[in-house]
Amino acid sequence: MTSSSSVVIRPVRLEDGAELITANLASISLHEPWVSPCRDEVSFHAYFNRCQDGRYLGLIARERAGGRIAGVVNLSEIVGGFFQNAYLGYYGIAGMSGRGLMTEAVRLGVSYAFHDLGLHRLEANIQPGNAPSRALAKRLGFRQEGFSPRYLKIAGDWRDHERWAILAEEWRG
Repeated sequence: MTSSSSVVIRPVRLEDGAELITANLASISLHEPWVSPCRDEVSFHAYFNRCQDGRYLGLIARERAGGRIAGVVNLSEIVGGFFQNAYLGYYGIAGMSGRGLMTEAVRLGVSYAFHDLGLHRLEANIQPGNAPSRALAKRLGFRQEGFSPRYLKIAGDWRDHERWAILAEEWRG
């Protein structure tokens, strides 16, 4: 789909399932309590099927050098018309951090959303204690717009989130 010197992103494929499940299982300590990605075949197939309806795009980020999965970038609730908006979510894989791969993957995903999908606005909802995700959003030019108490139910608990957003005309990617 699209790439940089260090990362390739493309839509999730069925053949990504086993590798993504294995990577997510190895990343539980990195992901919790922030995100609960697919960790078995049933949840992977549910994720994959969601990505087929046109309102949800799951992008697998792979390091260019070795081809390993570095993380996932998701665009959800993609709406056209007068709204031209989507929600952005992302997470990295244990052992791949500290090399800028997720920053580059999210940069590619945001550029795709604005340039290829023609969206006007992206919103990322991030838990206040998730310093790495907050820093990534800020590094890419997202601004904090507000705070939503008990916004999303993750792993059975309603969690507070900060709203971070960026408009197409603000994007410098």
